[in-house]
Parts: sequence; C-alpha cells; structure tokens
Amino acid sequence: MRIALGLEYEGSGFCGWQSQADGGAVQNVLESALSIVADAPTRVVCAGRTDAGVHALAQVVHFDTEAVRPDTAWVRGVNAHLPDSVAVRWAQPVSGEFHARFSARGRRYRYLLLNRAERPGLMARRVGWFHRRLDADTMAAAAGLLLGEHDFSAFRSIECQAKSPVKTLRRADVRRHGDLLVFEFEASAFLHHMVRNLVGTLVYVGKGAHAPEWVGELLAGRDRAHAAPTFEACGLYFAGVDYDPVWQLKVGAGETALVLP
Repeated sequence: MRIALGLEYEGSGFCGWQSQADGGAVQNVLESALSIVADAPTRVVCAGRTDAGVHALAQVVHFDTEAVRPDTAWVRGVNAHLPDSVAVRWAQPVSGEFHARFSARGRRYRYLLLNRAERPGLMARRVGWFHRRLDADTMAAAAGLLLGEHDFSAFRSIECQAKSPVKTLRRADVRRHGDLLVFEFEASAFLHHMVRNLVGTLVYVGKGAHAPEWVGELLAGRDRAHAAPTFEACGLYFAGVDYDPVWQLKVGAGETALVLP
C-alpha cells in the first residue's frame, strides 16, 4: 500500500531534508516515526528537497508499507514520535503509480524578508533580514522580467545536479506588508539555490545598486559570478506542490498561512 502525507516543518534545527548518517535531517526523523507506527523500516520520497535552515508549509511525501493503519494513525500516531518542529497534517492512501516527486506538476516557494534597521528577534531563524529600506515596487518590476522560460544558469549553484538550467517560472511576485517583504515563486521545478539567488539579486535592485533591467542582462549572460550572492536560508519556505486532480490529494488541506504583521 502506498500512502501520501502532507507535512510542515521549521527547518532551523535540521541539516536539510535529505537523510544523513548522523540523523540530523527532516527525512531521518520522519522515517523513524513512521517506522515505529508501521512496525517496520519505512522510507519516504518527498516532492522537493530543502536545504539546511529552510522550512516547509506544505511538503508532500509518499511511502510504501504493508501495515494496515487508519489514516489518523499516520497523522496523530506519527506526530507523537516527531520533534515539535515537524508535524504531519494529513494522510491518505494513493495509487501505486503516484510519486510525490515525479507526479508533481509545479512547486511553490515563499521567501519572507524583514526589512527594517533592527535585526529580527521574535522571527529569528524564520525570516531573512536586510537593514536598509528596499523599494518593493522596483523589485516587483524586476521580478516580472524573470517570468517565462529561461536559462537560469546565473541563479544556479555550483552544486546543482539538474540536467538542464532551463526552467519556466510561472510566478514571481514581491509585495510589502509593513516591514515584511514577501516573495512568491512558482515553477514546474527549481534549480539548487535558485530562489535564494533570485532573492539576493532582487535585493540588489531594491537597494538601488542596479536597475530592474539588470535581471534581464543576468539571464542573457548565464553567468552565476555576475549575479548577487545567495541570500540566507532562514527566510525560505517550501510553500506547496501542484498535482493533477486525478490523484485527488488533500494538497493544501490545513496548510498553515503565515500571519503577516
């Protein structure tokens, strides 16, 4: 039997999603909890891996098991064995043809950036921070130039293992809520560090170091060395996954909405 799960996690205490020998990854703690409930070793596959310090609002995973349990056991039972920073939100049986990663049609990321002179206290480790006032309208104009199909080599980390740097960005928004800037990105898939590199570049535009048209020049140049540095991980959230309705997943059910000031 194949089961799909939706979960959220606060990633500051983890080395990332992918399982590590020292057990410090989100995958490690989830598989450990699932194995207890299933009474057998259990391995999971996620929709999108996250790096150290990155959070998730609506991650999706699947696993195979011979254990027969009610859906509530895969939620409340698993949560009883997870650290406080990780929580399963929903569970449901799915077809064996469903794959959390390869069945996904799109992925969404959100970046929260505190834009004020003072560093974060209450939101420490959950937002990025930039001390000088940024022009959100100019950043939004620059973000619009990223939409569509492009070679995103200028925003790709050297460790990226994707076969192609060409991706189609369907959404790239920047909006201000008081001292908080919210970035929204949506694409079929992303390159390693792509979102954080895009945020870093938009911050350079927002502080006046470059005009919005610089983003188009970076895309055309395809050179990572000419773009801005990678922005910090703590403000990044894996915000959701899109699947074909044929799978009838509960994607978005109970998804946490971040409270904006």
